[in-house]
Amino acid sequence: MVLSKRYLFFSVLHLLLLTDTALCIRFPDRVSTSVNDELGRPLKAAVFALGSFWRSEAVFGCLNGVVRTTVGYAGGSKTNPEFRNLGDHAESVQVEYDPRVINFRQLLEVFWTSHDCRQVFGQGPDVGNQYRSIIFTNGTEESRLAAHSKEREQMKSKSSIVTTQIQQLVAFYPAEPEHQKFELKRNPFLIHLMGNLPQEELEKSNLAAKLNSYAAELCPPRIQKQIDAKIKDIIRKGWPILRDE
Repeated sequence: MVLSKRYLFFSVLHLLLLTDTALCIRFPDRVSTSVNDELGRPLKAAVFALGSFWRSEAVFGCLNGVVRTTVGYAGGSKTNPEFRNLGDHAESVQVEYDPRVINFRQLLEVFWTSHDCRQVFGQGPDVGNQYRSIIFTNGTEESRLAAHSKEREQMKSKSSIVTTQIQQLVAFYPAEPEHQKFELKRNPFLIHLMGNLPQEELEKSNLAAKLNSYAAELCPPRIQKQIDAKIKDIIRKGWPILRDE
């Protein structure tokens, strides 16, 4: 009975909060430019560095068309970096998205508006080479779009230099499990609402990506309010909150 209640509750919650569903493909070290969702529909993958990857993941997770997010390391030469020993890599976020709903140009707009691209080797109080600003590209077209967007950003003010680097993506190393969906994990109530998913399922969940953004209050205002209202409705109706037994 516990398993059936868990399954039913999570399924209904998922339908309430999302308009589509998706499962995850765990990437190896080297990233393909395209993957598929569970229905075989083509997705694309983009990687950005814009400061602490805890916040960066939350920036993208709630966007319409974004299916999955994963934090990790990219831009350096060290093989198999770790959080305490990442070498010359930058904290990064990999965004898997449906190109029929959102495109790379739109992701770039979110990238520019979500951090200070003129701060040298850091973001806010987080200072260091690992927090530098980078757009990673896959192919000529993405490189062109990235360069054009950087030029446009520089034209907004010539009093300081846009420090963002544009690099061809060579490898993306997923970070340790404790860093995935960090903002969501800081909210045990939301974790309970999801049925206390195992870590691997949590990392793969489209719902978790959205609730991670919601927990950080980084969803677009309209979506933030919608999710807030639906969660309050669940509480008002007295739906069970599942806990480990």
